[in-house]
Amino acid sequence: MISDIKKNVEQKMAKSLEALRADLGKIRTGRAHTGILDHVMVDYYGSPTAVNQVANITLTDARTIGVQPYEKNMIAPIEKAIRDSDLGLNPATNGDLIRVPMPMLTEERRRDLIKVVKSEGENAKVAVRNIRRDANEQLKKLLKDKEVGEDEERRAQEDVQKLTDRFVAEIDKALQAKEVDLMAV
Repeated sequence: MISDIKKNVEQKMAKSLEALRADLGKIRTGRAHTGILDHVMVDYYGSPTAVNQVANITLTDARTIGVQPYEKNMIAPIEKAIRDSDLGLNPATNGDLIRVPMPMLTEERRRDLIKVVKSEGENAKVAVRNIRRDANEQLKKLLKDKEVGEDEERRAQEDVQKLTDRFVAEIDKALQAKEVDLMAV
């Protein structure tokens, strides 16, 4: 039982780390990338929907993303959602195509991207800590139901804490690498 909980914890924490790395990979250093808009949500008939669900997203050139909504009435909401996102992008509508030019990376823009990176990292750390909390609750329930002894439960909690520390350190390493990448001119 305890080994199942620990294995489950490690898998979930690894998934959180992989999700962070995927998100950091989408934060580009000046080049356009369609994945940048993956987290932008638009109001689609009353429900928040990802932009890539209501529009075709393509690269028109190395520095411009083209967003073509499937429905004409979605042009304004998509443009507003992209503008309001924390990505610092300024879309321009050209007929039924929304062009999203990638700004040149100024020192200020790099600092803004680092803030976004740190926020993503903090979200990943919170996810890892939530996994730890859930595991500790499961362990306490096992102890309460007298399925394990106090020593086993305490040792298992220490192991879960070691896993948490290891994954938080991995998250910090990934953030550090991305910051260095962003600050390189």
